[in-house]
Amino acid sequence: MLLAILLIGVALFVFFHKNGRSKNTPPIRTTSYENRQPFEAQSAQKKSIGTKLKGRAYVVDGDTVVIQKTQIRLFGVDAPEMDHPHGKNAKWALINLCKGKTIRAEVTEQDAYGRTVAKCYLQDGRDLSAEMVKLGLAIDWPKFSGGQYSSMEVPGVRKKLWLADARQKGRMHVWDQFNAKKNAKS
Repeated sequence: MLLAILLIGVALFVFFHKNGRSKNTPPIRTTSYENRQPFEAQSAQKKSIGTKLKGRAYVVDGDTVVIQKTQIRLFGVDAPEMDHPHGKNAKWALINLCKGKTIRAEVTEQDAYGRTVAKCYLQDGRDLSAEMVKLGLAIDWPKFSGGQYSSMEVPGVRKKLWLADARQKGRMHVWDQFNAKKNAKS
């Protein structure tokens, strides 16, 4: 009797959950989240120095957001890339800072990659770059910030975010070695 109940239970489970999924469950996304573009990069609006933007922020990674169709690189800091150690943590920290809030951006320059660089602020006036540095998920980039955020760095953060530190020091061979090891595991 117990065996019959067990077999009926298994049959019902298989019937209602084909391939482990209910008919009412949305399909699994098969695209890579890291490779998804938040907008068409060619149509991104570039802003001149001094322009002020205000709005909800779509977080691209730990030091990049999109506000009003403008891709903005946070001023003066460097966060790990998405596929580098702590990259996803940095992105989620920035998402948590921006979630449900209006972000104010003041454009400072256009970088070598055509991105708009801006000082970005939360509604309460806190600087997003400073907040990311204080969380230990971004490091000051003195070449661009003039050292504005260096005193806020968490002790040992440059060792933790070693790939970002290597980029700032021009040691791109370290990145090449990291990528080669990562690709060898794939």
